[in-house]
Amino acid sequence: MASDFPKRVYTFDEVEKARKLVESGYKHRLILKGNPRFKKRLKEVLKHVKTAGFYEFLRTYIKRIVEIDGFSQLREADVAIWVNMQLLENPIAAAGFLVQKASQMKEFLEGKLYYGGAAEARSVEKRVQFLEALRMKSKDRVVKSECGRILERWAESTFI
Repeated sequence: MASDFPKRVYTFDEVEKARKLVESGYKHRLILKGNPRFKKRLKEVLKHVKTAGFYEFLRTYIKRIVEIDGFSQLREADVAIWVNMQLLENPIAAAGFLVQKASQMKEFLEGKLYYGGAAEARSVEKRVQFLEALRMKSKDRVVKSECGRILERWAESTFI
């Protein structure tokens, strides 16, 4: 079934095929591309995604996470998130970023406007849901505290 998923999701037909596969329960086998240090840090980030119960969501909408030197961002056509090492300095914030980008990819496949204004607010809300879930499910006091600190920062922002 993995070969059924389009290599790129750019044209109308590719987006439609990807959407139908996802709706039928398709999950990617998440590929991590980068140097060994990057992959090690990213695996630590993904542990938080798993703890919060968002790993299946992430691998539904994201195929690859790739190390880059530039800005961390969603690459819709590649079904990938580009991530720089600086983002991984705070693994909890990085995990929230991955969930937020997966949420944007979901909206892209659904044909919704997935960037700017209201779309940004929806993707931030998904990130907040992730942080709340991680704070509840983690047994680590440091993780719980960091989730609370980040949530406070988001609550003070104009997005929420």
